This record gives sequence, C-alpha cells and structure tokens, in this order.
Amino acid sequence: MKKLVAYALTEYLERQGVEYVFGLCGHTVIGMLDALEKSKLKFISVRHEQVAAHAADGYARTSGKPGV
Repeated sequence: MKKLVAYALTEYLERQGVEYVFGLCGHTVIGMLDALEKSKLKFISVRHEQVAAHAADGYARTSGKPGV
C-alpha cells in the first residue's frame, strides 16, 4: 500500500520534535487532517492563516520548541 504524503509529513514532523500544528480546517487539507488525527501531533484549529502563523511563532518563542 502506498503511503500518502500527509502521513509521511506527520511522521517527519514527529521526528523533528513538533508537538502542535496550527492551521485551518477545510476540504483542501482533509488528507492532512486525517493524518494528524492518527499521529501524536495535536492540531490547533484557528479562523485565519495569519492567526495560525502568529500562534506557531508565539508557541515557538515561549516554549523553545518548533511551531508549525
């Protein structure tokens, strides 16, 4: 069975020490959301792309861990 890119990406992010992924829910990212649900990563849903970027930046600055 082929591995979808979304699953490979979540595995890579886990290996890099990522714990949280900030983003939007929607039909264009449904494959990624499915992979995130089955991974150890925690998805934080926001209402706008800029909010996701600022949240990931703030998380990284305060925790010292990667923010995605």
